[in-house]
Amino acid sequence: MNEQVSLARQISGEVPEGLVEALRRNAENLPDPDRADEFGAYFDRFADVRVLLLGEATHGTSEFYRARAAITRRLIERHGFSIVAVEADWPDAARIDDYVRHQAPRPRLGDPFVRFPTWMWRNAEVLAFADWLRGRNAALPDGERASFHGLDVYSLGESIHAVIAYLQAVAPERVAAARARYACLTPWQEDPAGYGRAVLHGGDACEDGAVAQLRELLDRRVALLQAPDGEAWFDAVQNARIVRAAERYYRAMYRGTAESWNLRDRHMFGTLQALLAHRGDNAKAVVWAHNSHVGNAAATAMGWGGEFNIGELCRMAHGDEAMLIGFGTDTGTVAAASDWGGAMEIKMVRPARRDSYEHAFRQTGLSRTLTDWRSSDRKHLAALLREPLLERAIGVIYRPETELTSHYFRAVLAEQFDAWVWFEQTTAVTPLGPERPAGAPETYPFGL
Repeated sequence: MNEQVSLARQISGEVPEGLVEALRRNAENLPDPDRADEFGAYFDRFADVRVLLLGEATHGTSEFYRARAAITRRLIERHGFSIVAVEADWPDAARIDDYVRHQAPRPRLGDPFVRFPTWMWRNAEVLAFADWLRGRNAALPDGERASFHGLDVYSLGESIHAVIAYLQAVAPERVAAARARYACLTPWQEDPAGYGRAVLHGGDACEDGAVAQLRELLDRRVALLQAPDGEAWFDAVQNARIVRAAERYYRAMYRGTAESWNLRDRHMFGTLQALLAHRGDNAKAVVWAHNSHVGNAAATAMGWGGEFNIGELCRMAHGDEAMLIGFGTDTGTVAAASDWGGAMEIKMVRPARRDSYEHAFRQTGLSRTLTDWRSSDRKHLAALLREPLLERAIGVIYRPETELTSHYFRAVLAEQFDAWVWFEQTTAVTPLGPERPAGAPETYPFGL
């Protein structure tokens, strides 16, 4: 009967009775995220967790980036968080990590952040956070500096290059063997999706070489860690893990959406776990990724279709020591493309559908809020948020003309997240060009 009532409400464009009033009563008004310490103070309640996952409803909204930066600044300054892990490629994020930790630039095959979508990390909002983190780290010893890392799996060519460059520096006698192991994948560095197609049509798989190279780095850990820079070994191992994961991911792309998604999120979760282990028992991390990765997939249509994600895996691994915070908006502008690989456009975001969680938040009349439904006195709100509604997800592509089929999915918000950050109206991120400001250090993350 309840399912029939819920379906009828969605058909008629209704949200659960009493939801808007409950949201209005329990929401906490937030200051502008540019007042970073004041904004971040509202998130002190999450300071005791080991992993705080901060989402975003789009990959191109300035307020989401600035809010996550303000929260992260507070957690680093006041609460001992030392890892920022983001939905970006490891070698590209390493450029920012070198900058914020005052390290020499790591060897690169090409320029950073030039793969589509460039605006997702090459933007003014990320640079402002990186500049703050660099300044904050300056007076600290190396072991106490907060770091910035990418979790993603797309950097096949760069990661192969990074492994070879590491071996050339510390174990040149092992370079020939590494090149031989990676020889099968090397022709596909610029077209990894083509590798997946080739294997699908009977070509040779390259998994054995990728696995063997990773195994050797792990097996020779004691010898390699005697080199002057143990951080370099960890970086090389992570790149070798990416090569292995990317080989599997690009093969899985053509076997099914769920399989490739799960491989990618499993790798991102594994990278996060490796970072926590590397930084020690007391290490704490903030994750920046899309809501679709951060929220518990088991409470969404994704999970009902067989997909899992970082948020679900963190909840399983860390229990109450992982908190998942979603972000949402109604209208405004967003940086996005119309097609994969297309040019960035500044697009108008359509008002949220009437049968969505976003519409319920819009109806409160509150422009910028934090809603936390974990406490015992908010059981009524949590119960209302357990009724499935639509939720909007805009990635690097936004197609307003097909918004319902392209950008909405069913979810149970109270089980997907622990809290929700709401911006009624938002603006697009500010993309950066290739210019390096005069006087910027060599580690400047966006200088080509």
